[in-house]
Amino acid sequence: MTTSLRIPGLVLTDHVLTLPLDHDSPDAGSIEVFAREVAAPDGLDRPFLVFLQGGPGQEAPRPTNRPGSPPWLARALRDYRVLMLDQRGTGRSTPYGVGVRAAAGGGATAGAGDAASEAEYLTHFRADAIVRDAECFREYLGVKEWSVLGQSFGGFCTLHYLSAFPGSLREAFFTGGLPPVGLPVDDIYATTYGIVRRLNAEHHRCFPGDQERLRRAMALCDAGEVRLPGGAAISSRLLRSIGGRLGADGGSEEIHYLLERDPRSPAFGHDLAALLPFNGRAPLYAVLHESSYADGGVTNWSAQRVAPDDFVGDSTLLTAEHLFPWHFEDHPELVPYAGVAQVLAGHEWPRLFDADVLSAVDVPCAAAIYVNDAFVDVGYSQATADLLPGMRRWVTDEYHHNGLRTDGGRILDRLIGLARGSL
Repeated sequence: MTTSLRIPGLVLTDHVLTLPLDHDSPDAGSIEVFAREVAAPDGLDRPFLVFLQGGPGQEAPRPTNRPGSPPWLARALRDYRVLMLDQRGTGRSTPYGVGVRAAAGGGATAGAGDAASEAEYLTHFRADAIVRDAECFREYLGVKEWSVLGQSFGGFCTLHYLSAFPGSLREAFFTGGLPPVGLPVDDIYATTYGIVRRLNAEHHRCFPGDQERLRRAMALCDAGEVRLPGGAAISSRLLRSIGGRLGADGGSEEIHYLLERDPRSPAFGHDLAALLPFNGRAPLYAVLHESSYADGGVTNWSAQRVAPDDFVGDSTLLTAEHLFPWHFEDHPELVPYAGVAQVLAGHEWPRLFDADVLSAVDVPCAAAIYVNDAFVDVGYSQATADLLPGMRRWVTDEYHHNGLRTDGGRILDRLIGLARGSL
């Protein structure tokens, strides 16, 4: 199904494909996957740039003609038409969530079955399946080669694209998303704790009063006096999980402004809910989070198992994208997903990346590698960049992980210049 409309300055063409839930077993059921083609009015015949957003489990941006919606779009449209994919389970693609029935054959359900069947369903929602979906759109649109821009988890998808279908790619751009290849998930999480420890220290140097404010807020949480907008009491360990914002431009200030408030106030509860990394709006982000780091193997609650002593117990160290089993106990919106998360923690995931293929890929690539990235370690990204013969890298401390959202036009412009050899 394809429909088009025009808004000021943009031409939007919506595509919906019915695709196999399991690309290797087409008879196992189907889902719908949505993608929106965005073009300038004079750029309807420009080559495609596919945008793969962060996640897992996050939908594509909804574009407008206003600056910053998203901030990299205006620069992209000078050279490309942009295809924004709602990755399976998100946005206008067949959604995943409690009570949502999936369009999968044989009566399969999304969010309404037992934990084992739910987990089996979700094993088809990782980067490998997303890339297969993108390939279906490429074939449907009659495109021989296209370019890909991957932000964060979208970069993980892009690296798998280079491993699985390098002949389909004209260029590949990475922002905060050049993952390690073949590294055990425990090593990855252990490294992120070190990064977040440093970001905690930087925050408290900037806002020296926040250590005591955090202790007070934690004590009020333990007393049951801090509540989310729906009225549920929030645990002190859930409060500590706002540390993911330390890895975003402006995030440290957001945390400070939260801690300035009375933790018992409604405003604190509303602002806190917005800063929590995992919630029921995007359940796939929680349920599949550890699997996105697994280049093969079983995750088995890696972030909990490798947590250093100073992060355990009553510590005031904030955690980031560290997923724990108690997230599915403490956050009321995640409680319904506890069973499926437990099953997936024991799942044996296939490899996503092939170092031999990547070392022979002849595709121009460019990556923005952030020195202060809290989620994708700069050293691991550099090692992966070394594998790719067509890679040119920009290693910078100007941005945190979300640089594409804060200064996307400049970042994309530089990556295009690097990939094309004009910088």
